[in-house]
Amino acid sequence: MPVYEYVGPAEIRDSIPLEGGCRVRSTEDLERFMASREPDERGELFTFVIDVSGDLRVAPRRSEHVACAGGGMVLAAGEIGFSPSAGRWAVTYASNQSTGYCPSPTSWPAVRRALEQAGIEPGSGFTHPVIFRRCITCQEWNTVKELFFVCVFCDSDLPQQETR
Repeated sequence: MPVYEYVGPAEIRDSIPLEGGCRVRSTEDLERFMASREPDERGELFTFVIDVSGDLRVAPRRSEHVACAGGGMVLAAGEIGFSPSAGRWAVTYASNQSTGYCPSPTSWPAVRRALEQAGIEPGSGFTHPVIFRRCITCQEWNTVKELFFVCVFCDSDLPQQETR
């Protein structure tokens, strides 16, 4: 399983507290996290990471992924939404949208495993998968949109296949 290190701007990582998000190992942990949020925030998306020990960590959406991860490497990162469903929590939205870690859509199994271990219904995969590619020419990370594999920074072609 790939491990992702932070690839975002150093000035972001260096300017924020790297406290780590709320570790969610059970539905009780998720209940406590949700109870700590304002009522109108509970229906929003949250920042999440799966840390290298396989645990889900969540933080408010405007949090940086590197802060949620406590500055460490991750197995997955993105945005996630939850809803109570049939007496248990279920994921209503999940993406690998993290420009700080640029995880592959293939990181989903780590997310599914962490959610299942916590007793949360994961769904069948990322509801909004994102493709990231690093430009071979300028070394910048890009979000590939509409399968247009061209670097937005230098206009070079991006690799079609993942090259980590």
